[in-house]
Amino acid sequence: MTAIRIADRAAARRSIQGLSLGDAFGERWFPLFREPVRAAAEIRSRTLPAEPDWHWTDDTAMALAVLRVLDEHGEIDQDRLAACFALAHDADAGRGYGHGMHVLLPALLPAPGDWRTLAPTLFEGGSLGNGAAMRVAPLGAWFAADLDLVARQARLSAEVTHAHPEGVAGAVAVAVAAALSVRGELGLARLAALTPEGEVRDGLLRAAEVPFDTAPWRAADLLGNGQRIRAADTVPFAVWTAVRHAGDLVEALWATAEGLGDVDTTCAITGGIVGAATGVDRVPAAWLRRREPLGGSWD
Repeated sequence: MTAIRIADRAAARRSIQGLSLGDAFGERWFPLFREPVRAAAEIRSRTLPAEPDWHWTDDTAMALAVLRVLDEHGEIDQDRLAACFALAHDADAGRGYGHGMHVLLPALLPAPGDWRTLAPTLFEGGSLGNGAAMRVAPLGAWFAADLDLVARQARLSAEVTHAHPEGVAGAVAVAVAAALSVRGELGLARLAALTPEGEVRDGLLRAAEVPFDTAPWRAADLLGNGQRIRAADTVPFAVWTAVRHAGDLVEALWATAEGLGDVDTTCAITGGIVGAATGVDRVPAAWLRRREPLGGSWD
């Protein structure tokens, strides 16, 4: 069976919609828009951000690039993915990209294949950040029928920008979580067992021990909220809230936002995982009107 034959494009569409909604919603809670005390109070009271336009960030821009490659090739072609990442950055570098991507992606624009030598030089051994994890949920949904294939394709998608094993592990964990969500099999202990050994896996094992009656802000204190911008500091909490609210995308996003930190990325991860199963059909129209359109067939 080839990769393209088992593609679940409908699940990938649900996932990118959930991811982009989480990304745009989460971005509202940064200090650029609300100082932290106000943000925390409004999240606790479930006060919907009143701004008419919720723009998504690099999380969604890069996820759309992943889907572009899957549409074109049926699987991850790393050189093409590097080119698509570079083109997305060149088209709008103001989407909130991290420092490493501002260094790497312009260099890949004329020479996409150079990711092989350039990505490992980021941060002395490659990036262990959360960037590969934030964009990968739709890939997991796309290949949900084959968990081994999900892990292999997630690794390929990560390596273009995140050469460090923890950066790769974060991507594998989120992709597999999205696949398990599509299959109705999402669980923290099982996901940890399918994640490469290391800090991300250890964080997922800790998350499996955090009771679901724990307040999300407290769970974020225990597991990390992405403030350190590392996969191990981001993925466990985002997956915990996704499992806690596996059938309710809106409440999953509110719970994730309670953790603050790198809230657009944690909400993008949670949204991509939960949305892979639920889609956005039950999301209030007020949310969907505010979210920036994705364009093309993904809306």
